Amino acid sequence: MVAKKTSFYNKHVEYGAKIVPFAGYLMPIQYTGIIDEHLTVRNNVGVFDVSHMGEFLVTGENAENFLNNLTVNNVEKLEVGQIQYSAMCYPDGGIVDDLLVYKFKDYYLMVVNASNIEKDYAWALENLMDNVELKNISENTALLAVQGPQSFKTLQKLTEVNLSEIPFYHFKEDKLAGEKLIISRTGYTGEMGFELYHNPKDSEKLWNEIFKAGEEFGIKPVGLGCRDTLRLEMKYALYGNDIDKTTNPLEAGLGWITKLKKNGFIGQEALQQIKEQGLKRRNVAFELTERGIPRQGYKIFKDGEEIGNVTSGTMSPSLKKGIGTGYVAKAFQKSGTEIEIEMRGKFVKAVIVKPPFVPSRTS
Repeated sequence: MVAKKTSFYNKHVEYGAKIVPFAGYLMPIQYTGIIDEHLTVRNNVGVFDVSHMGEFLVTGENAENFLNNLTVNNVEKLEVGQIQYSAMCYPDGGIVDDLLVYKFKDYYLMVVNASNIEKDYAWALENLMDNVELKNISENTALLAVQGPQSFKTLQKLTEVNLSEIPFYHFKEDKLAGEKLIISRTGYTGEMGFELYHNPKDSEKLWNEIFKAGEEFGIKPVGLGCRDTLRLEMKYALYGNDIDKTTNPLEAGLGWITKLKKNGFIGQEALQQIKEQGLKRRNVAFELTERGIPRQGYKIFKDGEEIGNVTSGTMSPSLKKGIGTGYVAKAFQKSGTEIEIEMRGKFVKAVIVKPPFVPSRTS
């Protein structure tokens, strides 16, 4: 299958990005280097093309009931202009995907992971209710994430909307750089930031205007490489690493979005049973206390006994040490527990810590 190009592809080439196939698209992994780009987002402002993400339009008089049945969080609690982090589960409690649900006046928007668009759409269609229409608008939606402590000052130059009045996980429909779009106070970095859903025909203009506005703040384009290191420093779950159909939200640390007391949803019975029986494992955060870089799939040990495995790992550009997440047997989940990570036959010391690895500054 030929990889697609996002509406920002020419900009990535112009800025010298290293481009690779990712989730069916040709995407920038890095420009000046992952560490430099990571620190740009932590200290200044960075711009991500995340147009590969999937968007589904949900309309109809039964849309709320449909979404409440399909997802683990309580859609009934959403107000117009609000966004909800959630997940879809299979009947056995395994995770289909994690996602965002946006509530508009007359419809909802689901935002799903790029690698899961076809699977998620098929699952939603399979569970569609009467008087609900579902439409995949991913191809007609471009998405630019502007993240970092200077993102607010950068974007405020381009809109009459008072961006300080948009709370975290809320959005506004208005104009920015003269174009109508959705201004969303969300992101995957743990920093102050916005995500801009727009018509692909406006992409290059938006890019140019944002970079002009952010020039005084050291704005740079940033790739998917540092998106991964930034999200890991927050212990944000990554589908395919930390969560998938073999994991459930409770053991993954997503119990806070799993509303077991709401009216029925797919997987509720299984998750209730899992909770009552007690979790066998938990996804935890850990830091290396010796040199090394943990990677997905490495085994985790305690006093010579294998107790789990690494799901995500990297060298933290902020902390300059190896960090990671992994599932461990419940008896070893407590912060301060000393563990070892097996790396190519060598046991490297680590300690379980309370996440996030660096403070969140989303507001």
